[in-house]
Amino acid sequence: APSDDHNVVFNWITNGWPDVGNEPHPVQAVQIIWAFERARTAHKNELLNLISDYRLPREALPTQWLNDPDVWAAMLPHMGLSAMLRNLGNMSKIGLLADGNPETVAFVTGSLTSADVLRRARVHPVAVLSALLTYKQGHGVKGGGKWSPVTKVIDALDAAFYAAFGAVESSGKRLMLALDVSGSMGSGQVAGVPGLTPRIGSAAMALITAATEKNALITGFSDKLVNIDISPRQRLDDVVKTVAAIPMGGTDCALPMLYALEKGIKVDGFVVYTDSETWFGKVHPVQALQQYRQATGIAAKLIVIGMVSNGFTIADPDDAGMLDVVGFDTATPNLITDFVKDSLTPSIPLSASREGEVSNE
Repeated sequence: APSDDHNVVFNWITNGWPDVGNEPHPVQAVQIIWAFERARTAHKNELLNLISDYRLPREALPTQWLNDPDVWAAMLPHMGLSAMLRNLGNMSKIGLLADGNPETVAFVTGSLTSADVLRRARVHPVAVLSALLTYKQGHGVKGGGKWSPVTKVIDALDAAFYAAFGAVESSGKRLMLALDVSGSMGSGQVAGVPGLTPRIGSAAMALITAATEKNALITGFSDKLVNIDISPRQRLDDVVKTVAAIPMGGTDCALPMLYALEKGIKVDGFVVYTDSETWFGKVHPVQALQQYRQATGIAAKLIVIGMVSNGFTIADPDDAGMLDVVGFDTATPNLITDFVKDSLTPSIPLSASREGEVSNE
């Protein structure tokens, strides 16, 4: 190993720590491992001290302690915002996060609505929306756990959704969002996010994009495509109503590229949100994108998100500028931004255009 300290850690990984001892290990880097091992057999008072002194997270604690309010109270001061969002229901279920504990409620709501905490945690608004929908319904996705939601926490999560816009990193690209407005978008459920229909999820992404991207065109489509006027100051429910009011028809995922080409709109990335309907009309989306690239000289990318789909194929697997997203979760928005920014893919060479040979540089 590079050092004696590394040897201690490697020895623990391979052989365990049969006799952990009563005193912390002299090597500072190993002390949190010592605390973890002590916690496995510690009585309650010692466990609470270990949690406070060594900032032990939930994952480091024996299962039998995870229904104890005092244990969660000890973790709360150093709990990260992402962990807090995941465990709001657990804390309410055991009675820690309840109307009868105003100090705990105040701490949690203060963390959720703090612009500084949200910025440092870099929590995406979709993750906050997922936590809001789950917590508000009073039971989890899996298992039989139920809780009584605290109104102040629900209100704080609602405020945190909009406040978290400030933590979203802009792609800096010219984007065109196309939201499927067909009737099926209003039903169904995005896997793992209770209460999040494809319409709510796509409307949320449109609102977030309107608030964080300077060069974004937001449209709705079925068998025709129309512009959607969304203000960053709108409420999510207003955006959902706006989208739901657009006339519905079949689903043609080639329309965004064809529309941009017809209108002469410069687009670096087309992002299509649909449920499980990824059909198209006379022109395949791949062909439409290629036509757009050739005609404009822009190395545009295409991302098609089937939010509740269990399988589809649109993207050309030999084209590094196309991405199929099958399903949707809280990690998807950041993936989309990285893809559009070329953080995940190399430059896309273009062969020919109206102006001759064009590269992506």
